[in-house]
Amino acid sequence: FDGPAVLSRRERASVINGVLRRRLDTVLPMAMREAGLDLWLILCREDNLDPVFRTMIPYEASTAILHMLLFHDRGEEGIERLSLSMANMQGLMTPAWSRASGEDQWAVLRRLVEERDPRRIGVHQSEVIWAADGLSAGLKERLAAVLGDDLFSRVVSAEPACIRWLETRTQEELDLYSQAGAIAHAIIAECFSRRAITPGVTTCEDLRWHYWERTGGLGLPVSFTPYFRRFRGPESEERWGVEDQAIRPGDMLHCDVGLEYLRLLTDHQELAYVLEPGETQAPEGMRAGMAQANRLQEIFTASWEEGLSGNQILARALSRAREAGLSRPKIYSHSLGHYLHEPGPLMGLPWEQGDIPGRGDVVMRYDTVYTVELSVTLPVPEWGGREVPFMLEQDAAFTRRGPLFLDGRQTEFHLV
Repeated sequence: FDGPAVLSRRERASVINGVLRRRLDTVLPMAMREAGLDLWLILCREDNLDPVFRTMIPYEASTAILHMLLFHDRGEEGIERLSLSMANMQGLMTPAWSRASGEDQWAVLRRLVEERDPRRIGVHQSEVIWAADGLSAGLKERLAAVLGDDLFSRVVSAEPACIRWLETRTQEELDLYSQAGAIAHAIIAECFSRRAITPGVTTCEDLRWHYWERTGGLGLPVSFTPYFRRFRGPESEERWGVEDQAIRPGDMLHCDVGLEYLRLLTDHQELAYVLEPGETQAPEGMRAGMAQANRLQEIFTASWEEGLSGNQILARALSRAREAGLSRPKIYSHSLGHYLHEPGPLMGLPWEQGDIPGRGDVVMRYDTVYTVELSVTLPVPEWGGREVPFMLEQDAAFTRRGPLFLDGRQTEFHLV
């Protein structure tokens, strides 16, 4: 692999566990206090792990049987972190139950909650944020029976805490995110090169599997199924026929791909051009499309503001893009981190460029990461004026210093 070094699994485990310890020390108290939770309960079963639970356990933790995490805000004494689980939390949480004790797991939970007498108990139920909706119907029913009417009447949705925990990135994580971005960019560059493409032979399906094999060989899960697409001018279509699947000179290529590294997901869309004999760059019409898409990136990220909802940011950015004369701008961006499409503000969808109730109402906060996912559509003179979408996606952080592209962004075509 001709790219940045990828840590071994053992090295990754050490980094992930260290980051997690510091997140539990800093992000967890903030999330609970902003949400007004005295006590936060996370319950899930093996092979059906709660989305937040998955991000709070060490890399090597076994996840058999029933899991219970209890976080209690003790004010100046900090957040008490208890685990009623068979998982080895490696000192990140205090064991509060063991199978060897002979005590009933649910009875211990009831006693611990009763002793702390919380006013507000957060559990994972949400109509909007899937990552905050991990409490199964069966476990909720059992919890209600165990706590009794008085304690269960204090149960509220922990959705705000889930959002803050999942979306917030520490400075350490932002630095690691740039490393993940560099690896992701290097693999895209390999796919969009003669190392992966033989014009007239290679297909987009071949590229999809090349990407998947490369990430798998590096021990990196994909964020989602890799996707590659080809655009072709009318002359090439007539020459090669509609059934032709091979990538050929004069084609424009597009990818939508991502990977997971150090529990951080990437999500990128980039463009490539296959040079015709004698060419040294993409046609001017295509470069104009790239330039407009880059300009839309700048307008969009300049519209980010702490406390604004995704819907407000979308409307502001689209208005500015149209005022700037961009051609058919579309924005469809989302938060990014431990998960691909949750839990922060949603800013448009490919099929919806207006308000999106619920997910679009979530507000933007500092120290969060988003996809800058968008497109413009322009006529390409070299293709007889055919309308072509120029779709780009890069990952960027929103910090108090402003937006920051993680490992930069594409401003020129990959040339094959």
